[in-house]
Amino acid sequence: MSSTSTLHKHVAVIGSGFAGLSAAAYLAKAGCEVSVYEKNETIGGRARQFKTDNGYTFDMGPSWYWMPDVFDRFFGDMGYKPSDFYQLQALDPQYAIVFGKDDVFEVPANLEELINLFDQTEKGGAAALRYFLSEAKYKYNIGINKLVYKPGLSVTEFADMDLAKGLLRLQVFTSLSAHVKKHFKNAKLRALMEFPALFLGAMAEDTPALYSLMNYAGLALGTWYPAGGFGSVISAMKTVAERQGVKFYTSAKVKGFDIKDKKISQIHTSVGDDTVDGVIGSADYHHIDQQLLETQYRNYTPAYWQNRVMAPSALIFYLGVKKKIARLKHHNLFFDEELKTHAHEIYREPQWPSKPLFYVCCTSKTDNTVAPAGHENIFILMPLAVGIIDTEELRSRYFDLIIKRLEAYCGESISQDIDYKKSYCIADFQADYNAFGGNAYGLANTLRQTALFKPSIRNKKVENLFFAGHLTVPGPGVPPAIISGNVAAHQLLKYLKS
Repeated sequence: MSSTSTLHKHVAVIGSGFAGLSAAAYLAKAGCEVSVYEKNETIGGRARQFKTDNGYTFDMGPSWYWMPDVFDRFFGDMGYKPSDFYQLQALDPQYAIVFGKDDVFEVPANLEELINLFDQTEKGGAAALRYFLSEAKYKYNIGINKLVYKPGLSVTEFADMDLAKGLLRLQVFTSLSAHVKKHFKNAKLRALMEFPALFLGAMAEDTPALYSLMNYAGLALGTWYPAGGFGSVISAMKTVAERQGVKFYTSAKVKGFDIKDKKISQIHTSVGDDTVDGVIGSADYHHIDQQLLETQYRNYTPAYWQNRVMAPSALIFYLGVKKKIARLKHHNLFFDEELKTHAHEIYREPQWPSKPLFYVCCTSKTDNTVAPAGHENIFILMPLAVGIIDTEELRSRYFDLIIKRLEAYCGESISQDIDYKKSYCIADFQADYNAFGGNAYGLANTLRQTALFKPSIRNKKVENLFFAGHLTVPGPGVPPAIISGNVAAHQLLKYLKS
């Protein structure tokens, strides 16, 4: 976005996650005076970090650095490179999928090694993977360069020759599950190819095959780790925004708005009132729509929101362990129980899972700054249905279940060596982020919740209010959040210049 000094407008951004930071930076670069209001004590939203008194540094949420080109584009638009702020390390193996104690599939960073591994696992696996990834690359190039930067306000946005010609290849109307089954017979290979659907917040049967682009992102573009954790990326984006003149206010809860002639004229916060020309709502869309706006200014009814298909919440444990655990990799996906059963208990009959899958991130395998010497920094995440009961007793019960399975896999005790433990679940997502249903990821990327069918990036009744984040376009995940901030900023700028 080209900078201009003629646009003297004041904009408030609600929320300082990836979407809010992105929107603030783009708006400030265009000449706006920007204030970011964050209800928590530190910025970053779900990507906040916290440090313990005994030497651990935990990323609270995101831990997968995929789609590095999206980060490159953001920093490039601001005149920088990611390496101006943080260093990336390619993970090898990218991640390990645990199917059983002695049954582990490690995904190598080298694509040819991965292709060979597929061939060893299934007859014709190499050819199948090459073809699958060639299709996924096409979807990625079209999806990332064209689809995800569309605001989703009109069907005419998609009257594009490349999109029209490629509609069948994009496989919007085929499920990811059917697409994977067409190419691979081996159950483990299918699990490997379907697991990104968990990050997209839906069962593979309900996720469009378009999203096999995530397989290309993960398998071909690599899995990376930013030194210092995702807090380093948040810090970098904040620095870029501040250099553009953005001002940040923390412990600043937004209480409401003054609206005149279908425009927000003032935003009311716990640190004072602010006269504005426009607002980007990058905090929880449902909260802004249903709690901060008066009924006549809301985009949607309560019934609309109740009918949305939500991505999961999560039960998270942050653990400090006072010894090294040899068998863990940086990323470990425990698929030693039935995926369909767990998914059914998230999406079809919401309940605490009977035999949960879970994910373990051990950043201290890569970064010696996140734990004391000789210790491990462990993040455990179990996907969970939104809107269900969350109690300390349930958290404790599932911790015991998970830690026993983890100890059995690692072949050593862990629980007796824990010197830091903190849990985080539905109630915390609601308290910290006003998260609708206590969601962790936003809306599920089902066909009926893709592009035009997502909650609108624009408020239809308040002309200068636009939304960003994982409840609007393009969807859940860190790169989509960064893109969402970009798209929302462009839409607000178009309005301000009109």
